[in-house]
Amino acid sequence: MQYRPTNLKSILNIFFLLTISFAFAQNQSNDSERVKLDGVVSVVGDYVILDSDIDKTFADMESQGISTKGVSRCELLGKLMEDKLYAHHATQDSLEISDAEIYSYVDQSIEYFTEQLGSLEKVLAFYNKRDELSFREELYQINKVQKLSQMMQSSIVESIEITPEEVREFYASIPEFDLPVFGTEVEIAQIVIEPKVSEEEKKRIIDQLNTFKNDVEEKGLSFASKAILYSQDPGSRASGGKYTLHRKRPRMVKEFRDVAFSMQEGEVSSPFKTEFGWHILTVDKIKGQQVDIRHILLTPNSDASKLSESKKLLDTLRTRIIDKEIEFAAAAYNFSSEKETRNNGGKLVNPVTGDARFELTKMDPQLYSQIKNLDEGEISLPLLEADRSGAQKYKILKIVKRYEEHQADYSKDYGKIKELALKDKQLRTIEKWMKEKIEDTYVSINRSFRECDYSNNWLKL
Repeated sequence: MQYRPTNLKSILNIFFLLTISFAFAQNQSNDSERVKLDGVVSVVGDYVILDSDIDKTFADMESQGISTKGVSRCELLGKLMEDKLYAHHATQDSLEISDAEIYSYVDQSIEYFTEQLGSLEKVLAFYNKRDELSFREELYQINKVQKLSQMMQSSIVESIEITPEEVREFYASIPEFDLPVFGTEVEIAQIVIEPKVSEEEKKRIIDQLNTFKNDVEEKGLSFASKAILYSQDPGSRASGGKYTLHRKRPRMVKEFRDVAFSMQEGEVSSPFKTEFGWHILTVDKIKGQQVDIRHILLTPNSDASKLSESKKLLDTLRTRIIDKEIEFAAAAYNFSSEKETRNNGGKLVNPVTGDARFELTKMDPQLYSQIKNLDEGEISLPLLEADRSGAQKYKILKIVKRYEEHQADYSKDYGKIKELALKDKQLRTIEKWMKEKIEDTYVSINRSFRECDYSNNWLKL
């Protein structure tokens, strides 16, 4: 493998940029003549990029706290053209995305903006939009391009694999002075005790959900309105409890998916339980392997005495573990309420990397605050925590192993080096795809941007 001096330092940054779309607006165009239109800086396939899109990209970066120092309009145009190229060929390759999924993203975006600025009127004023309808339409177009771009990139690299020999060659190609440094990492285990819910409280929740079900089925009331008013799921409440599920792309816990995919359009389920609480759901539409559903989540209340019992149990377990009467893993297996971790000794899995290590500088801030003062082998005092629905529970945390900051070592860090090698191979595959598709795709660039030094051959010189 030929070593490229700047490659390793930029792999993660470039790969990250390839998965994030800065697109802010786009218009369809059937104009194939090379004429200068007012405000048009580029045409890529079926997509037009306006000069104002670059301005909006700068504004978006700044609103997200991303520094724009040293970032030129040429660079942003190059990135926008990449996004449009991906989206164009996603359409050409018939990669499908449902309108319902895009509208769900739009709903979530507007909810987020409203929470940040205080009201929808302030959001419209901030983005200089005349009304909610036009704002939603623009967000729809933005999200559609972003999703198509992401789907195309995933399609390009999804079948790429890396062999042990390729990993070895990749590592051997890196000069010693350029080996990456991995920050301090920890492996964490936890025992979670959720307070028991009384039979009276459980009955109250089920009865309430059955009332909602009856209101929808017998009285013709809106399921979406019920979800907005009563659901305790913050991720879907504002959109009337709406989610889009796909059989081949798991989302939600198994119990939820099993109910969703067993129902017919318009049917309302009976109350059912997951680890998040009790639900009812209805199916809006079935489209092949995809289903649009709405649900209402209610979380039972636990009284203070039950919560106190959870804390006392954890105090007892912690003492017994410290006194070596029982192993932490055995205590997790026998007592933890958390199904995902109890069969693995309570060990947490890093959702970003898929392994058991968490780099301190990249971990969830709340989790970091809970473990930052723990040494290897040390166990925290019981910690009170509330999930997204507001349900409270206690947990104890243990630092299973600590890995201090160090320069990459092939034998010790094989997994991380393999990840870098795979990303490098994926990046080179994307670069090859980009080069070939630019040659095969109609690209027009306004004269005022033809002097830019693009990283790709957009000018087809």
